[in-house]
Amino acid sequence: MKRATLWRIGLLAAAVAGLEILCLAGAIDRLTMQPPHRMAVDLVRLLAGGALNAAILKTLGNAALAVVIAMVVGVAAAVALHRLPSFRRLLDPLFATYYAVPMFAFYPLLVVLFGLGDTPQIFIGAMLAVVAVIVNTLNGLDRIPKVLLKTARVNRLSPWETAVRITLPCAAPYILGAAKLAVAYALIGIIGAEFIMSTSGMGYEISYAYTNFDNATMYPLIILILAVSIAVNTLLARWERALMVRRGLA
Repeated sequence: MKRATLWRIGLLAAAVAGLEILCLAGAIDRLTMQPPHRMAVDLVRLLAGGALNAAILKTLGNAALAVVIAMVVGVAAAVALHRLPSFRRLLDPLFATYYAVPMFAFYPLLVVLFGLGDTPQIFIGAMLAVVAVIVNTLNGLDRIPKVLLKTARVNRLSPWETAVRITLPCAAPYILGAAKLAVAYALIGIIGAEFIMSTSGMGYEISYAYTNFDNATMYPLIILILAVSIAVNTLLARWERALMVRRGLA
């Protein structure tokens, strides 16, 4: 195991242990937060009981759909913008300031357009993730060796064939980096939207538990979200690292 990984694990273990000591010593009262070991026990109890399984599956399913939409739209847009440098320069200021715009301000409009179902929440998640995908993919496309693009022109490859056979495979490590950001942004968007206006989902359950001082539900759900996000990002990071090592980029 690498030294950096050991440091991460050690810091995380130290933080959890410190929090455990503060909770057990009474420095943090039980009304505010239960000890970490109690959160783990409550999480197992919630998952085994199955009462919130539908809410968990709903949120994770919507987040996955938002990630897929953001990846498809973002990668396609990045490929198109890479071939249109003038249009790309026109949109660069938008990309630079995009996250200064509060996406949740569009939620009422999305509700009017799509109703009170899951669709507005999925759109919010996809809207938060798509620009990160575009910017990261463009970064990867910019690093493709010029000789490969010249080879594509010499062999008279169409734009579609060039993208499928050359540009996207070469930019794959950066696209995986974009996927890591998309997962985080999509979860933020979906859960935030459930906080604002929803009657189901993990965001709603966390909000309801917070309002009712139900720490035995709130903290385990937060831990579950963190665990899912970390697990997915770790898998994507390993895949990204393997591709970069294979190509001598790491």
